[in-house]
Order: sequence, then C-alpha cells, then structure tokens
Amino acid sequence: MSSRLSGKTAIVTGSSSGLGRAIATAYAEEGAQICCVDLYPTLRNQIDSKTGKADSFHNRSTDGVPTHEYLKSTFGGNPIFVTANFTKAGDVEAAVAECVRQFGRLDIMVNNAGISVESTRPPLRIHETSEDDYDKTMAVNAKGIFLGCKYAIKQMLQQDPLPGCNGDKGWIVNTASVQGLVSYHCTPSYCASKGACVQLTRQVALDYGPDRIHCNCLCPGFLKTAMTQNLQNDPDLFRATNAAHPFGGMGVPEDVARAAVFLASADAAWVTGVPLPVDGGFLTH
Repeated sequence: MSSRLSGKTAIVTGSSSGLGRAIATAYAEEGAQICCVDLYPTLRNQIDSKTGKADSFHNRSTDGVPTHEYLKSTFGGNPIFVTANFTKAGDVEAAVAECVRQFGRLDIMVNNAGISVESTRPPLRIHETSEDDYDKTMAVNAKGIFLGCKYAIKQMLQQDPLPGCNGDKGWIVNTASVQGLVSYHCTPSYCASKGACVQLTRQVALDYGPDRIHCNCLCPGFLKTAMTQNLQNDPDLFRATNAAHPFGGMGVPEDVARAAVFLASADAAWVTGVPLPVDGGFLTH
C-alpha cells in the first residue's frame, strides 16, 4: 500500500460495481477516506438472462460484498455508503453533506455514475431512439455530473486546503468515454451525454482554476463490465471490438482506476481541463 491520496476524502458515485468500485478500491489503497454513493449498495447484475445483453442497473446481484464493506475489511478505516439519485439535486447535496459530516471535508469528487440504455437493447439509430431513452441518459450522464460538480465545488470553496498540497482545494474526476470524443454506431444518447461531460469538464476547469480546483475527465475505452455484456456475449462483435484495440483486447476497470488515482494526486498538480483517454489505443484508428 502506498499513500498518494493520504489525508484526502473522496466521494465516488456509481461505486457499487464496475469502474466505480475499482476507483473506490484504488483510492482506498492509496490512503483516501471513501464515501461510496450509489442507488444501491449491492453489485449490479451483469446479464439479462432473456436477452444476453446488459441487465438493467436496477437489478442487483445477490452475490458479492458491497464496496464499502469490502474496503473496510481490506484496508480498514471507516468507508461509508450513501444512497443517492444523482439526477436529483437534493440527493446530491445531501450526499456531499453526509460525507462532510462523517469526515469533515471533501477533497475529491469522482462523478462516475452513468448508464447506457443502448447496451440493454438491440442497436437503434436516432430516428428509432425514444425520447424517453434520451432523457434518461442525459439526466444521469450529463445532469448528474453537473450536480456533482456544483455541490462538490460549493464545499471545496469553503474549506481550507490540505497541508502540503500547494494550495490546491479540490480534485474533480468525471467519467466520460471515448464515445465523448469520437462517434460509435447506434449510441446517439450515450455519445451526446459523454460529449457533454467532456465539454463541461473543460468549462469547470476554466472557471475554477483560479480557485485551485482541478477538473479532469476520464475517457475509458471498452471495458469488461456489466455495461458491455452485449459486446462480450456476441462472438463476432467481441472479436471485432478486441481487434480495434492495438493492445489486443478490451480493458478492465482497474486499467482506468489507476489513471483516476493520478488525476487526484500531486502528480497531476499542473493538469486540469483534460479529457484523458484510457483506451488501449482505441483512438489511434
């Protein structure tokens, strides 16, 4: 165990599964205090047995240890879980307040909670996509990041910088996607929402740089998570997706979690407004 994030307190949204769980684990391993935030504490069920695609994020597995319990048993400390719907301002504000009540401050905000409605159903182009699917996606993937930034920054502005951090007052890490930088087939809602995340990250970095608040975003490539079951369970599509990565295949959440540590550490002292691809070379095409 190292201590690159020692003394810092982090909120990680969407922490119960996939990339959020990996980031929370990587942060705890580096010494941070963790406030896990999600709709449910339990792991997401990966596969819809009827379709073979990603299951609804409302369906939860009965197996596995909730992230905050896993962190406590593995790294000690007092990680907590807070239930919140990140499309609702009151829930987001309350989650930040509970983190501060428990730990005294908030140093790192990881706005990772996200959905892909397109991954749960057959491919559809924009003229076939329902308004409801678009609205749901934008509510979680774009508005949720807006609200996370809003209430995290409000707290960061009113607290003293941590000692030894050169006056830096906060670190925001948003989860976008390579699909926020380039297009992908039959994902109009997802691409639009992740493009919004990339641009909002840049805008926030511009406004709050003078306050010494960092704001960057991760742009993961295709990872082996519940969200990509539609790719993993189709042999031809899985083969093609692997071939699109010069490193030879899809990544795992831990590949991106290591970059999330960097963006919240002193190593990124002069980094802000960056959409960082962590994609196994996918964007080289």
